[in-house]
Amino acid sequence: MKDLSISMPFDETLESGDQSPLGKSVRYKSKTIGNRFCILPMEGWDGTADGRPSELTTRRWKNFGLSGAKLIWGGEAVAVRHDGRANPNQLLINESNLSELAALRNAMLDSHRSKFGSTDDLFDGLQITHSGRFARPNHKSKLEPRTAYQHPVLDQRFGVEAHQAVLSDDELRLLIGDFVNAAKLAESIGFQFVDVKHCHGYLGHEMLSGYDRDGEFGGSFENRTRFLREIVAGIRAETSLEIATRVSIFDFTPFVQDAESIGIPQTTGGYSYAFGGDGAGQGIDLAEPHQLMKLLSELGIQFVCTTAGSPYYNPHIQRPALFPPSDGYLPPEDPMVGVARQINATSKLKAEHPDLFFVGSAYSYLQEWLPNVGQGVIRDSAADFIGLGRMVLSYPELPADVLSGKPMARKKICRTFSDCTTAPRNGMVSGCFPLDPFYKKMPEYGQLKAAKKR
Repeated sequence: MKDLSISMPFDETLESGDQSPLGKSVRYKSKTIGNRFCILPMEGWDGTADGRPSELTTRRWKNFGLSGAKLIWGGEAVAVRHDGRANPNQLLINESNLSELAALRNAMLDSHRSKFGSTDDLFDGLQITHSGRFARPNHKSKLEPRTAYQHPVLDQRFGVEAHQAVLSDDELRLLIGDFVNAAKLAESIGFQFVDVKHCHGYLGHEMLSGYDRDGEFGGSFENRTRFLREIVAGIRAETSLEIATRVSIFDFTPFVQDAESIGIPQTTGGYSYAFGGDGAGQGIDLAEPHQLMKLLSELGIQFVCTTAGSPYYNPHIQRPALFPPSDGYLPPEDPMVGVARQINATSKLKAEHPDLFFVGSAYSYLQEWLPNVGQGVIRDSAADFIGLGRMVLSYPELPADVLSGKPMARKKICRTFSDCTTAPRNGMVSGCFPLDPFYKKMPEYGQLKAAKKR
């Protein structure tokens, strides 16, 4: 940290038990959330063609329950309708799939109950989404984008027929109804909240940067947040669910590889399509994210999960890693810089909006030091929960081990090899192939190694 001239909270001595910073419960209305660990939503690319969970999906959710984390943020992204699926194996919520989704949730609860005795202090939700620009509902290799606006950089990069892809105002209103219906279905099978996804370049996130879009859903901040506000109003009218949102609180210009495979900005001299960006393409301006947090508070949304950018066009700011996925680039900065960037941006939002509960992201690259930084973040009130993503694929028991005072299992710690992304980029399911013995034995591991060599 000293060499990189960055700062972030860090506690040299880890504490354990219910009264430790990471073990202390949170009171929200009549609900107690038992500790400060959160499982972030992750897609496994392993559902069925019609959007039902598979045995692999169920195994992953059982591990979420066994983790010991008391906040299960969305489980994974579930599409509200078929054309919004990010891949042909993404989960889909509808009447036909409802019993299987209920069984998936119950499997997670049962595994948690079997290990920890009770789920009374567990708070669980479902992330509902439309993948927008990055929808691949029918073929893993074929984009079928529905976009918020014509984007001169991303349309060209991903071969988007701009006029055909943009959703009209009327189409957005129909989609709002699909989100509300998805929330009603989620409530009917017991989920305590829904996350209306606004991150990573998917539709909700792209709506926030529709500065050039005409009509009621573009231009002004009021119009760019209309999609979110109308979804929230519909959910409030139709359910008694709590509502949360995962937000990319800043964005950069897209990056591409240079001659040495290192990421470089695709645009120079300005970039005007980044929500939370500074207009230059590689800096942060939190003015509008602060405005969004104020709006969320006014809407009665108190849970916010922060993240950044997109895995499709600038993954180094979204999930800092030393080893890129097959469609990525070598990091243009030490990944620790990316971790600190997200921690510090979240801290600034928390300081100005103390009434909101913030879940931070991007901790996996910290590896052995994740608990030390996480404890420091909580102690300094830089966030309220520590979100775990990739780390849980290799080491689901991390929260339980840390809270019980056990040494971390070094052979399970995520080393950010990015195989959990490279596999689905090459048509396979996602999982931790290098470190999880279950995935290491799968035939896909050989296929993955061959794909990486290519």
